Amino acid sequence: MIALLLIPLIAPFALPPLARRTVERIRPDVALWAVAGASAVLAVGVLACLGALVLPVALQVPVLASFMDVVHPLDAGRPMVVRFLAAVSGGALAVCVGALVRAAVRLLIRLRAVRARIAERASAGDLCVVEDDRPDAYALPGRRRTPGRIVVTTGMLRALSPAQREVLFAHERAHLAGRHHWFLAVADLAARCHPGLHATRCWVTLAAERAADEEAASASGDRRLTAHAVGHAALAVTAGAAGRPMHVPGATGGPVPARVRALLAQAPRRRVAPVLLAVLLLCAGAATAAMSGAADLHRAVGVAQGESAGD
Repeated sequence: MIALLLIPLIAPFALPPLARRTVERIRPDVALWAVAGASAVLAVGVLACLGALVLPVALQVPVLASFMDVVHPLDAGRPMVVRFLAAVSGGALAVCVGALVRAAVRLLIRLRAVRARIAERASAGDLCVVEDDRPDAYALPGRRRTPGRIVVTTGMLRALSPAQREVLFAHERAHLAGRHHWFLAVADLAARCHPGLHATRCWVTLAAERAADEEAASASGDRRLTAHAVGHAALAVTAGAAGRPMHVPGATGGPVPARVRALLAQAPRRRVAPVLLAVLLLCAGAATAAMSGAADLHRAVGVAQGESAGD
């Protein structure tokens, strides 16, 4: 049982290299769903297994044992090993949950502050221009009754040519249409659960930016123009970034040189590749191990509650 529950805690370390190959070899929109989804699945598995490893010791507490109708000692393995793993898992679980709550609260506070600040400004359709000499542009997600907006500073507008501005707007609209802020938020929250998932976050960001780049290139009909717009926008932001709220996608996010190289090459077409199957197998293996370990633990709890081993 314990060995099975440890597998989902090790599996996330295998995701970063697979995520890199996924983003490099298949269509960015598919890669975005695959890598962000895998991060979420593995993060849930980590939290579930940490909780399951704590349970055998937790059920030794009289109040919990009485609540769960435990009448016999729970046989989960060697007592010393079980206690050690429960102590480590309990500490890790507390750290993960605390980090998740803090990250979610910070995200909501910053997003509400930016929305409140931008709501006071006039806009032309989905475009909101902010008087600021510092170049920046990002896609601000909307709410149920409020559509998303493209926020761009006057400094960014001055840094780009008219054609490059249209590419920038198409890029940000692709972020809004694809709801890429959700993928970025999921990747960041998953990173709070495991060090391996922290290393995956940058590949989710790159996939989101690459997906928006391809949409902008398709809208403009000129991949070279799109590459130049991305490069010029990045240089402008480097010269004087205005900053933006966390998890809000912008045209200058991710490793810009890699994005420019991809735009100057042929557009990716593959939706499925062996590396994508490897990601799915990794998630399936971790989920299977977690469910098998949980089933063994459930049977052990049933025996401790007085049920026969065959029930």
